[in-house]
Amino acid sequence: MPMNNRQVRVIDPILSNVAQGYAHPERVGFALFPRVPVRQRGGQIIEFGRDSFKRYKTRRAPGASTKRVQFGYEGKPFALVQDALEGQVPWEHMQDANQVPGIDLGTEATNEVMDIMSLSLEIEQARIATDPNNFSANNKDTLSGTDQWTSSESDPAKQIREYREAVRSIIGLRPNVMEVSAHGFNALCEHPKILERFKYTSSDSITAEMLAKLFNLRRLVVGEAVYMEEGSDTMVDVWGNSATLAFVPEQISSRRAPSFGYTYALEGHPIVEEPYNDRNTKSWIYPVTYDRSPVLSGIESGFLIQDVAAL
Repeated sequence: MPMNNRQVRVIDPILSNVAQGYAHPERVGFALFPRVPVRQRGGQIIEFGRDSFKRYKTRRAPGASTKRVQFGYEGKPFALVQDALEGQVPWEHMQDANQVPGIDLGTEATNEVMDIMSLSLEIEQARIATDPNNFSANNKDTLSGTDQWTSSESDPAKQIREYREAVRSIIGLRPNVMEVSAHGFNALCEHPKILERFKYTSSDSITAEMLAKLFNLRRLVVGEAVYMEEGSDTMVDVWGNSATLAFVPEQISSRRAPSFGYTYALEGHPIVEEPYNDRNTKSWIYPVTYDRSPVLSGIESGFLIQDVAAL
């Protein structure tokens, strides 16, 4: 029997669109490491020093040479890593779902796989963004005692203003995005100085959007994700007990745009291969593949705040 076009395809375009459009509400790593497609699985990271953030004088006198600028340079090598996982839907579940309109188990299986893959990527992004070894002495601070946001004597708004100024003094631009751990966010929401600032303007609970406005940020995201190491029943906070300030352009069209970091992803990924019928397990199998790698590109445009809350 001749195979039809759908059977010949290696990639399922409909489910691949589901995977590429997947967004988990608790994943915030892309706020610091926006996704940028690349055509090769390896190459050189486009890195940015302070020259890439300068304001250049473009005025030219008659007969004078035209200035030239080059943004970014090829720095450390990168290599995409591949996550691959298969979603399994038993025949029995598929048959039961056919009795209920609106249930698409292929889409659900794809989303469940992407949930696992997105958590793995979030952990990698968090480890890079919260590693003090990735920041110079001028671009990090460790809070203790009355400086921690769980202390009523601290002044988070003043601290963040100073941290943003420290970055501005290096690259000429202030960080416009902030990721804060769940512990840090809770401390900010309950801080008496912050509650006082909103006392006459809002009776609502403090939100991430309200804090972003207070700190003069374009966006503030909260790292809510948790995970368990294999063989352990203990939940671990992905973003620990820290906060990261970063300069990230509102729109990034390529990896040559100065930014704190990127998530390099192979063009067209993640992909869902054509589902296949596994008779041994009496199941339909949905294979998902995702080639990607989070990288730092302009580390001087970030600031790490450690131990933000007393635990």
